Amino acid sequence: MVQFCFLRTLLVLSLLFSRDLVYSQVKICSWNIENIGGSKSKENLEYIASIIRDFDVIAIQEVVPSASGVASIVNLTAILNSNKGHWKYLVSQPTTGSSYKTERYAFIWNTYTVNHKGKAWLEQKFQQEIDREPFYCTFLYKGKDFTLSNFHAITKNMQPETEIKYFKFLPNQYLTHNLIFLGDFNCPETHTVFIPLKKSGYRSVFQKQKTSLKRECKDSECLASEFDNIFFDSLKVEVQKSGVIHFYKDFPSMKKTREISDHIPIWVEFKLK
Repeated sequence: MVQFCFLRTLLVLSLLFSRDLVYSQVKICSWNIENIGGSKSKENLEYIASIIRDFDVIAIQEVVPSASGVASIVNLTAILNSNKGHWKYLVSQPTTGSSYKTERYAFIWNTYTVNHKGKAWLEQKFQQEIDREPFYCTFLYKGKDFTLSNFHAITKNMQPETEIKYFKFLPNQYLTHNLIFLGDFNCPETHTVFIPLKKSGYRSVFQKQKTSLKRECKDSECLASEFDNIFFDSLKVEVQKSGVIHFYKDFPSMKKTREISDHIPIWVEFKLK
């Protein structure tokens, strides 16, 4: 009898330990979902939900500034919750830049694994220098927090490096936050504009990874440019796994693919130090 109780205790402990291993890392997804708003059908949103439901937090760029953008995020979250899910969302106010089109950002997260902490906010200090100023949100996981900085730069021909150069000031501006920059930078991580961030200890999750889609695939190559990435403080974050999702392979043509987006999702699984 004593031996049976001992074995049962070992089994319970092993189950608890294995469950802790499963949830010992946070999985983050970033996706520029082109003009997510009235142009997205219910079927489009259902497909998007099927892609993102395996992550703990999803950062979305290019939410249209009108009410239809907010409605799409609400509907997307409702789809995630339709099967007893535990999802919540936040949508930013429209960005304030005047020289390029304004947008909103969104975060969707699974409350079963992470909690939202405090208020989310758009960057205030550099909102004149950055057209679509970053949207920050802090999340809590197992007693440790991290702050995602959701960003969509101006297009390549408008020189996004003129905005990104201000990112070197943000870690010192938010000293109490474990900042993770993610989104569509319209600029490869090899650009010299990222050198100051890298010198301060930041690393990019992806190197030489194309993330935007071509209009048409050529010789089985469907990806165009190295635009989307995730930058993390290597003293505070340890990357476990990362990847991209080639969702365009699910569609018969690039035209149908682009009903969803012109970028592929990127993701990272990390441990907080």
